Amino acid sequence: MNSLVVDAKNLCLGYGRDEPIITETNISISSHEFVFITGKSGSGKSTFLKAMYGELLPKKGDLNICGVNVKKINNSKLNLLRRYLGIIFQDYKLIENWTIEKNIMLPLMIGGFSKNVCHAQATKLLRHVKLTHKMGKYPLELSGGEQQRVAIARALAHNPVLILADEPTGNLDEYSSEVIWNLLKNAQAQLGTTVVVVTHHIPATIGINYKHFFIDKGVLYEVP
Repeated sequence: MNSLVVDAKNLCLGYGRDEPIITETNISISSHEFVFITGKSGSGKSTFLKAMYGELLPKKGDLNICGVNVKKINNSKLNLLRRYLGIIFQDYKLIENWTIEKNIMLPLMIGGFSKNVCHAQATKLLRHVKLTHKMGKYPLELSGGEQQRVAIARALAHNPVLILADEPTGNLDEYSSEVIWNLLKNAQAQLGTTVVVVTHHIPATIGINYKHFFIDKGVLYEVP
């Protein structure tokens, strides 16, 4: 895989026969970068994120994610793409009737890893997100901030090349938000993971070098 983790050329995205939401966009994101994508509500932030994890195919142009051309994706290539990705949703998307340990194991279970490997990785990640004492609990027994920490641990379980985060602190208080940002920054700094965050606001105290794209009238611009 080359150093470009995200490479979009003349990209247009939209739904059905409606007018494109993203038009003629050209951006590149290199490995190990921390990237924010901002824009007004309805500007296309989540649309671009969906394209990056293969849920939405380009109307025009090309989008390569971790070396996979999303425009030409099929089921086997989609499975390959998802192995490179860790996805963090604003509403967590945890499985309510699974323990948090089993939720974290999910990407490894899909990847066919043994029960012992799954358990060892989940135990390590629960320590990392400081939730070892909640290992046997279920998602609804946790606070919102704790659920998001579980979601981050799940996203990291299979050592992804790229983490995609959709408003990861949108529903959280200031303390929980700071914990989440520190976990994402550590993933980039310590593991070399590329992190792309879609958000309305970049925290003033983020404290790292980052790349910033802003969506305006359907086009992503890099903010100097």
